[in-house]
Amino acid sequence: MSLLITGACGFIGNRIVRTLLQQDKTDLILVDARSYLHTRDCAKGMDGLPFIDRAELFDRLPGLAGVDAVLHLGACTDTGQTDEAYMEKWNTGYTKKLWQWCAEKKVSLVYASSAATYGRGEHGYSDDHALIAGLQPLNLYGRSKHDFDLWALKESRTPPAWHGLKFFNVYGPGENHKDRMASTIYHGFHEIQKTGKMTLFKSHRDGIPDGQQKRDFVFVDDAVRLCLFCLERKPASGIYNCGTGEARSFLDLAHALFQALRLEPKIEWVPTPERFRSGYQYFTQADMSKARKAGYEAAFTSLEEGVAQYARWLRGAPGA
Repeated sequence: MSLLITGACGFIGNRIVRTLLQQDKTDLILVDARSYLHTRDCAKGMDGLPFIDRAELFDRLPGLAGVDAVLHLGACTDTGQTDEAYMEKWNTGYTKKLWQWCAEKKVSLVYASSAATYGRGEHGYSDDHALIAGLQPLNLYGRSKHDFDLWALKESRTPPAWHGLKFFNVYGPGENHKDRMASTIYHGFHEIQKTGKMTLFKSHRDGIPDGQQKRDFVFVDDAVRLCLFCLERKPASGIYNCGTGEARSFLDLAHALFQALRLEPKIEWVPTPERFRSGYQYFTQADMSKARKAGYEAAFTSLEEGVAQYARWLRGAPGA
């Protein structure tokens, strides 16, 4: 099977590439910004594979033959981005063009949506298609993903199999290039190593104590497994959540990290920056019933085990 993978030098995309290579699946065409091959640690060793710069992809697509599936993980994931034209170009519009090519060439498509589409969770966290139109994302990033999901659900001309995965809070090895957007675990690890303490945001919502903001934290290898399940098993086309189904608090996360490092917890509380407060999610929890009914049976990594694995990797990864 020949696969075209966008976002190949990104967090989840790169982890998928590494997983496939370990399985001796080398018929891959990688897409991303060419400069990332030389500037991102996670991309080391990939320069021997066929590579297309993301800005050149749509010029190159007419000449590509034999592609069986597209894994579209490339996007701007900055939740603080406010440039609508930029998000339209690289998120919504880019994905529409790929979808249309896949539909024309009869190529399967797996693409990245996001839990940011759920906003404050007023309508819950179900991936039931009947509920998606009512969702209200809190930022431009979430809206760019939501707008594409809505567009896809209305399209009559579709790829032969298509799956949009709403990724919840993914963490794990290979995210060091994400800077501010890297996980709390990544930043907490480095802060603890440097200062012995970990900073967490205070709660600014009545009834929710500091540290009891909760998210569905999913280990990156679990996200990879669900991507490959959709690619290989081809359950019914549609939008699927990608989380663990269990919300855990940031305080739980901090304690798991200190435990992994064999240190007593030392936490400092700081106000959430004003510019992020209106778009801050206080609770997310994926309803995973659709994926389970579709035959996805793999167990998800617990927060404690995932944090422990990630801490071990961070300790041994130069420059991470």
